[in-house]
Amino acid sequence: MNYETFFKAELDSLRDAGNYRVFADIERKRGSFPKATKHGDGPDEVTVWCSNDYLGMGQSAHVLKAMHEALDSCGAGAGGTRNISGTNHHHVLLERELADLHGKEAALLFTSGYVSNWAALGTLAARLPNCVVLSDACNHASMIEGIRHSRAERQIFRHNDPEHLDRLLSAIDPDRPKLVAFESVYSMDGDIGPIREIIEVSEKHGAMTYLDEVHGVGLYGPRGGGVAEREGLMDRITVIEGTLGKAFGVMGGYIAASSALCDFVRSFASGFIFTTALPPAVAAGACASVKHLKASEMERARHQDRVARVRQRLDLAGIPHMPNDSHIIPVMVGDPHKCKMISDWLMENHGIYVQPINYPTVPLGTERLRITPSPVHSDEDIDRLIDALSEIWSHCALARTAVAA
Repeated sequence: MNYETFFKAELDSLRDAGNYRVFADIERKRGSFPKATKHGDGPDEVTVWCSNDYLGMGQSAHVLKAMHEALDSCGAGAGGTRNISGTNHHHVLLERELADLHGKEAALLFTSGYVSNWAALGTLAARLPNCVVLSDACNHASMIEGIRHSRAERQIFRHNDPEHLDRLLSAIDPDRPKLVAFESVYSMDGDIGPIREIIEVSEKHGAMTYLDEVHGVGLYGPRGGGVAEREGLMDRITVIEGTLGKAFGVMGGYIAASSALCDFVRSFASGFIFTTALPPAVAAGACASVKHLKASEMERARHQDRVARVRQRLDLAGIPHMPNDSHIIPVMVGDPHKCKMISDWLMENHGIYVQPINYPTVPLGTERLRITPSPVHSDEDIDRLIDALSEIWSHCALARTAVAA
């Protein structure tokens, strides 16, 4: 077999379908986010509209100060796995903050949200005897991979459908271990799961609940504990999983649960045992971010204001976007080639960076631009975005929605 020919042919197929991914070479500039320097052809400076640093905490003075201090006191790396090289005290402090954030006995750090889902779900489902996992149809790839890795039986319930979940659970032996895995905020459509109803169905059938709050932590709830905190439901969830790389602005993932469950995953999860630990400076920065957002509502209030303003301006311009109750604004294009072309055009002509979201991240025919306003986007930034989108919508003769009165 000619391996190189195979690789190139597969990549050509992606290009022909409009699904080949091109990464923009940008350099975030301290103190000026959402502005960034772009390397290569085109404008030198761009405004970022697709970052998952939802609150701009990656630029926070509190976070940077903590990271500098930890770097100066501990050095660069963690020295290896926590199993071999020892747990740095900054890991301990961060896990305490995360456990407190979610009202749980303990928390366990991982190198990313992807790894925390893969390792925790994979370990729990694999080691609970004869476990069956019930997974929302729209769960993230990391959750799906963790469940697959466990080799446990998996049943899929229709997206955000507690009644379907109830029917599936009713058909399972009541004495059999059951794990229900779902999300709070779904990252591509921005819809929010019916957490209370799913918990009630799960409790009725004696099932554990595993909630991915990756796109909710920091953003919702009086202390940033996520949608479950906002709804007063954290104490009824078995495992809450989150990330430090989005609203908290740094890097890493975690689970929060009982002491025994966290210790169980720590003791059996290969994705924890054999992975180099987060650098102490990263853990210190994340800890500072979590602490700050527990006490400060300013960032969340400003964030919600910016999201509402972008939605309002899109409505006035007739630009179609998917309605939801979250901070994620999917601007619907519906064609992979046009979606990529619009993204390129916005970058080249207006210095606006927003990545196209194509298959397989979203279903065919639902291609979109995923816009994520932040507290640091100004009114002028929003005006430039809407004006540019309106211009390209006219150039492409794309359908508009009824303009709001």
